[in-house]
Amino acid sequence: MKPAAIPIKDRPPFQSKAGQFSALKITSWVSNFGINHLAMNGDILMPAKRRLTMRQLRQMLRLAGSGTSSREIAVVLGIARSTVQDNLQRAAAVGLSWPLPGELTDDALEHKLFSRNGVKQGTRRRTEPNWPDLAVELKKPGVTLLILWEEYRGSHPDGYGYSRFCELLRGFKQRLSPTMRQKVFVDYSGKKIPIVDRKTGEIREAEIFVAVLGASSYTFAEATWTQTLPDWIGSHVRMFRFFHGVPRLVIPDNLKSGVSRASFYDPEINRSYGMMASHYGVGVLPARPRKPRDKSKVENGVRFAQSCILGRLRNQTFFSLAEANAAIAQALDRINDHVMRRLGVSRRQLFETVERPALASLPLEDYEFAEWRLARLSTDSHVEFKTFFYSVPHSLIRQQVDLRATARTIEIFHGGKRVAVHQRRYGGPRHGTDPDHMPSSHRRYAEWTPDRFRRWAAFVGPETEGLVVAILASRPHPEQGFRTCLGVLRLFRDVTRDRAEAVSARAVEIGGLNCKSIASLIANHKAARHSTEPTAIVDHVNLRGPDYFH
Repeated sequence: MKPAAIPIKDRPPFQSKAGQFSALKITSWVSNFGINHLAMNGDILMPAKRRLTMRQLRQMLRLAGSGTSSREIAVVLGIARSTVQDNLQRAAAVGLSWPLPGELTDDALEHKLFSRNGVKQGTRRRTEPNWPDLAVELKKPGVTLLILWEEYRGSHPDGYGYSRFCELLRGFKQRLSPTMRQKVFVDYSGKKIPIVDRKTGEIREAEIFVAVLGASSYTFAEATWTQTLPDWIGSHVRMFRFFHGVPRLVIPDNLKSGVSRASFYDPEINRSYGMMASHYGVGVLPARPRKPRDKSKVENGVRFAQSCILGRLRNQTFFSLAEANAAIAQALDRINDHVMRRLGVSRRQLFETVERPALASLPLEDYEFAEWRLARLSTDSHVEFKTFFYSVPHSLIRQQVDLRATARTIEIFHGGKRVAVHQRRYGGPRHGTDPDHMPSSHRRYAEWTPDRFRRWAAFVGPETEGLVVAILASRPHPEQGFRTCLGVLRLFRDVTRDRAEAVSARAVEIGGLNCKSIASLIANHKAARHSTEPTAIVDHVNLRGPDYFH
């Protein structure tokens, strides 16, 4: 049987038309009228007390100072009356009333009102044990929670009871899970630090690399000019040196210098970055795309570093990268020595007692940055790197090889075996050639010879043949000119034979024995200017005759 409807005038303000309670109505009604509890069919509704913002606290004290009642303050602030009463009691207990002292900051106000960190009013504050030391002690053989608690109570008889002690220690250990002790999160700050050129006054902005360890939040930061691969890997090398150890995993964002192809399931790591990770025995696990929780640790560290580094250094002028990094190092000391409110210890303490023992030892030598490339041998038995050419044994012509370039050496590998090594060139001759690599010093050469290039050039004409001979003769080893000869003959495909002959003659005359010079001659028709026919002088009113100079 359907129940009879209750007349509107007899309904409670929180009961809907259908006779059911509306949570929104209840919450609004409780908030507006400051009711601490409501009896509904035997159930008790208790609005939870919450911590007010400093702005709300100041407004509450101002209203209370003007004689406003607790109920009216609760309506204005949209909170429970019990919350107002509780905070007014806290203020009265520490002697605070409106107007507040002008020098009282928000932090000082919060410390005065809530310095007991959640301990109920009227109870004494317990002495906190050194949780990092206890976490380390608990790992030792034969050590139990009961032993640690008995030692703690022996030093602090008024300390926590056994159950509360175990609860707090387990909570501390959960925040320092074993997996987090094996990770370091790395990224670049979105903000940059300006550096001024002392001579010109030009301002150049430097990047800020930030690394945060997973368990202790121990932070490393430094300024570098770019986010390119050499700076990216160099920052990792200095980061491991700063930590005096190596974690199990590095968690980078999907920066192009570290991750060639971002993927949810199978990210592709840059080869040079992977070789660095192999040197240190560390794994690289990029943060998943569109998964902000994967990199929340470093993003929090980046924000903290921005405020503690950039915020504090904003009024300083730096004239070099070294000056900026010296100031950043001082800011890092403040960050790592700052006592974290939630844990009651500093990042450095956590790192030294909990995280550093879990790090693997550093290798004997720092990683030397090397850039890896795939290359294929050309017909001249050389591979190219940054416009310079390095010889490889001629038996590998047309084979694919791996090239490893450091600041001092160029190494070439084939099938995992090093087949050539050269000193890296930055100037001088473009070819670095080992005579033992060249086919002219061996018994035979299967396909490419100087005579073959001469025969090809002779099909065009004698001037072109002479150009090829001059190119081969200008090289210490004729094979070094094979690539240029191929380029010249390809250029001549698109011009007539007469034009090719004229360009060849002009190139030999001026010594332009490379593809760039010959392409320029073809494009600008400079060979046509080499005509022996006299050019007629056009009479013009603006021409100065010999009488002008008398």
